[in-house]
Amino acid sequence: MDAASDLYVLHARPELDRPVLVMAPDGWIDAGLGGAGAGAALVAALDTEVVATFDVDRLLDFRSRRPISHMLDGVYTDLVWPKLELLAAHDPEGHPVLILVGPEPDHEWGAFADAVAGLATMFGVRMVVGMGAFPAGVPHTRTSRLAATATSAELANQLGVVSGAVEVPAGVLAAIERRLGQLDIPTIAIWARVPHYAATMPYPAASLQLLEGLAVVTGIRVETPDLVAAAEATREHLEELTANSLQHQALVRQLEAQVDAEGGADGAAATERAAGQTEATEAGWGTLPTGDELAAEVERFLQGE
Repeated sequence: MDAASDLYVLHARPELDRPVLVMAPDGWIDAGLGGAGAGAALVAALDTEVVATFDVDRLLDFRSRRPISHMLDGVYTDLVWPKLELLAAHDPEGHPVLILVGPEPDHEWGAFADAVAGLATMFGVRMVVGMGAFPAGVPHTRTSRLAATATSAELANQLGVVSGAVEVPAGVLAAIERRLGQLDIPTIAIWARVPHYAATMPYPAASLQLLEGLAVVTGIRVETPDLVAAAEATREHLEELTANSLQHQALVRQLEAQVDAEGGADGAAATERAAGQTEATEAGWGTLPTGDELAAEVERFLQGE
């Protein structure tokens, strides 16, 4: 028994030809639940098999992720504990995939990274892909660019990177990435940019982007019509909100101009930005709403639906 195997129980050992391991732990850096939504859609679209279950008594803090009690007429009928599982599947084109689902561990990150590395070695994993999202100054009316962090510049540059030196609190994937790097297993984290004013609500468009990024780097593709419909419904909600305020329209125009300029747009972007500023001034506002202000209004709007 290897040093980390006491963290999980192995239930099956299916034959998988160099699978990709996909992870989007709940609680990780995940604005708009972009990664969680992508992971859930991936699992829902595939016929999965439970390969391993992890010891949540050791890995999770149940005071922050409490089990759910089910009661009927005052009688306890069930107690459902959080699960951390490794699933196996094949996409419609036959590409093998392992999917790690469940909450990000609260404890024993080093041992957990060792356990994941052991399973990755056992199944001959060729690449590990994490999925998450972060709030950014982008509008809901544009498809923003994905960003990536990876164990090599060549792998990250397939999707693009955030330039410069960045220091941020790490998720468990960072610990896994460091461990797998020692085993020469390439790892990439795909990041979607979520409009900062929609970061606290589910934002399915980010999940769709992450699945598109997954297809680019791994070839794994799934059909997710429910996710497409949810993304369209969310866009319509935000359109309705912004349509009722010139101030919000001006903010969206400014964000559109910034995104267009970053994408190499011509002078039309600067013209559009100026138009947004003029519109706000003519409407009687000296400044546009902050992301927090608009986020609070978005939340109130959706709660009133």
